Amino acid sequence: MIVDNILLGLSSVFTGYNMLAVAAGTGLGLVVGAMPGLSATMAIALLVPVTFVMRPETGISMLASIYMGAMYGGSIAAILVRTPGTPAAAATILDGYPMAQRGEAGRALGISLTASFVGGLISTLFLLTIAPVLGGIAVMFGPVELFAVAVLGMTIIGSLSQGSPIKGLLAGAMGLLFSTVGMDSITGIPRFTLGNINLFSGIPFTVALIGLFSIPQAIRLIERDEGAVERISSIKDRIMLPWKEIRPLIPTFIRSGLIGVFTGIIPGTGGDTACWFAYNEAKRFSDDKESFGKGSPYGIAAPEAANNAVVGGALIPTISLGIPGSSSTAVLLGGLMIHGIMPGPTLMTEYAGVTYTLLWAILLSNFFMLAEGIAFTKACIFVTRISNRVLSVAIVVLCVIGSFAINNNLFEVGLMFAFGILGYFMDKLKIPVPPLVVGLILGRMLDVTLHQSLLMSQGSWMIFLKNPISAVLLALALFSLIQSTPAYSHWKASRKKAREKN
Repeated sequence: MIVDNILLGLSSVFTGYNMLAVAAGTGLGLVVGAMPGLSATMAIALLVPVTFVMRPETGISMLASIYMGAMYGGSIAAILVRTPGTPAAAATILDGYPMAQRGEAGRALGISLTASFVGGLISTLFLLTIAPVLGGIAVMFGPVELFAVAVLGMTIIGSLSQGSPIKGLLAGAMGLLFSTVGMDSITGIPRFTLGNINLFSGIPFTVALIGLFSIPQAIRLIERDEGAVERISSIKDRIMLPWKEIRPLIPTFIRSGLIGVFTGIIPGTGGDTACWFAYNEAKRFSDDKESFGKGSPYGIAAPEAANNAVVGGALIPTISLGIPGSSSTAVLLGGLMIHGIMPGPTLMTEYAGVTYTLLWAILLSNFFMLAEGIAFTKACIFVTRISNRVLSVAIVVLCVIGSFAINNNLFEVGLMFAFGILGYFMDKLKIPVPPLVVGLILGRMLDVTLHQSLLMSQGSWMIFLKNPISAVLLALALFSLIQSTPAYSHWKASRKKAREKN
């Protein structure tokens, strides 16, 4: 039965109409992802009405292809102009932009494209083989487990605090504080809203991210001498990398791809969380931790493989349980329901034609992404040849459009500028922005799941240790925290010196 459904989806996706839809969706995703301030979720939401005139399998496949293409597209702007095209590309900035400044923009984009391709393939294989099993695992993650996941994520702050751990902790605390703005999810009491109704739903993460990364970059472009960007005004090195450069990155591709798949499976997380998880693990496994943040290829490969792998991972609970694994899959759910298809356990049986066509479309979109990515990447380099002042104005305009388009709210445009000013002064004071982003992403989850867990246990903190999944995740968090301390690094260095003497 399953084999018949797989063959049915395979024959359906290779019809000319469906292939054209997947190719067009992937290309559109690349364009949208590369534009600062826009996101895959916005593109999918805007194109849902377009799919009304299409067959369900064609329309849904096109929307999913936009999701896949945008995940790679976000890295293009991140590498070339230090502005993440999508939230999931935020971690790519740390090493992608320094590599481009060294005159290795083609290599950086090639690593990103290859990592995105491999991460997408890994997630698609999970979708096609063990989606029902992994969908069952997602059900096991309740408030207690999600709290442990959030705690594990917060330990990333230690490894992202380049230079001063104190400044990193300060930035992380700021992120946690910002995440508490809005109505308390449990009690419904407004917190830190200053009486402004626009803040009752909290600080929109995408708006904050656009401001933190894009506005400071626009100001830096104005301040910078025109000659400072000469090395990234053209791609002189190869985009398609030789095998000898790809081979050392394969373990990072696979590890980060698996991180992306399992992060995507857990509802409420997504590429913006997975990229930091993967970056942290790549740095932890590396023998040259000092190179991270200075143009390390592993610092590009890890987040890019992870955020594309999230696409397949997030679709697993969406297809099997009707639970969106990310904001983009939540919009995809709406697209399914508009076509009269109710997501849930029966989706892979009653609507097998649509479901398995979607799964094969995700696989096919990876190959279109690889082919279209090469052509589009070569064309998009012309953006960096624009004058710094013109480019800075373009970035600000795109930021304003993107911030306004999310909820058609001018207040959020002002909020974006406020975070932009904050990001600019943080940069001047050498306070790292990534820990603030991590705190902002995970703060709401940490707050809500902690409250829910303590309600379940009637105030007993032992619930986190009695739960086996939570206990394992918290132990990993403790181990990760210890590894990021200066004392551990000093002890490890002393042991290495002792072994060299012997």
